[in-house]
Amino acid sequence: MKKIILAFSFIILALSIYAQEIKVLTTDNKTSIRGMSVPDDKTIWVSGSNGKVGKSLDGGNTWQWLIVKDYEKRDFRDIEAFDANTAIIMAVAEPALILKTKDGGNNWYKVFEDTTKGMFLDAMDFNEIGYGIVIGDPIKGKLYRADTYNFGESWQKNEWLPNLIDGEAFFASSGTNLKIVVPPEQQDIVVYASGGKVSTLRQGGGYKVLPIIQGKESTGANSIDVYKYKAVIVGGDFNNDKDATSNCVLVNLNNHFSFSHPKTPPHGYRSCVIYINKKKLVTCGTSGVDISNDGGKNWQLISNESYHVVQKAKKGNAVYLAGAKGRVAKLIF
Repeated sequence: MKKIILAFSFIILALSIYAQEIKVLTTDNKTSIRGMSVPDDKTIWVSGSNGKVGKSLDGGNTWQWLIVKDYEKRDFRDIEAFDANTAIIMAVAEPALILKTKDGGNNWYKVFEDTTKGMFLDAMDFNEIGYGIVIGDPIKGKLYRADTYNFGESWQKNEWLPNLIDGEAFFASSGTNLKIVVPPEQQDIVVYASGGKVSTLRQGGGYKVLPIIQGKESTGANSIDVYKYKAVIVGGDFNNDKDATSNCVLVNLNNHFSFSHPKTPPHGYRSCVIYINKKKLVTCGTSGVDISNDGGKNWQLISNESYHVVQKAKKGNAVYLAGAKGRVAKLIF
């Protein structure tokens, strides 16, 4: 009987691992994609290197690839799309730029620029009513941040920001290392997951050092996602992307940032993580894709393929991934 139960359990586990399919939808060797935004199940926007922006309005069956005029050599590391016509893209380095389109990407106009020496933007996030934040690597030792209250039409640099620890910065790996959290019946709060030689979780002027691999410029947190008062942070060492040492942290945001580790971590460096629902999560990186079905406590490797970013439809259930060589894929459960 014990053998039968063990065999049955193994079958169930195998089915749960292989019940997912990653279907490649498109490739483009001239761009590496790190920005992705999915307003609904059918509408997908991506952004990447060489001034490229991609868009699909039919769930990835057909694609329109755009090169943003006058910005052909820029690297658009993050994108925020509000619908099929309206989107914002972020160009990372000097000068740091944010551009916006209202006609589906045919025309773009500048809504933000900073020519400060050393500028490098890392990520954006928005809530449902148009409040948004962009963050960047530290300038003169301080966290860099600008805010918008009108869906990115105008931005104001936030001067009241804390100093970062020496060696602490942010990664522009997937545009997901900050999150605007909307607690029930409370004012929005913002959390940041930093990386580098020091890796922390920050909210307001406070922070806690994360129990995640750190100490080198290539280590630390890369991505955070939040479900109510729970959060999951992933990262690792992108120079050793198959190493799973301390690459994932589970967070209770309602208890002054209490931390724990998964029993079975993701299988290597991971640059993005998202909640599908309370229990199911997906994470990806250059060494593969993992899924958790128990709130992040255990992770199962479902693919060895490289992806930089994964996103779920804001209005819907579709899940898409993107990465190097312009590859965009759909995760089919």
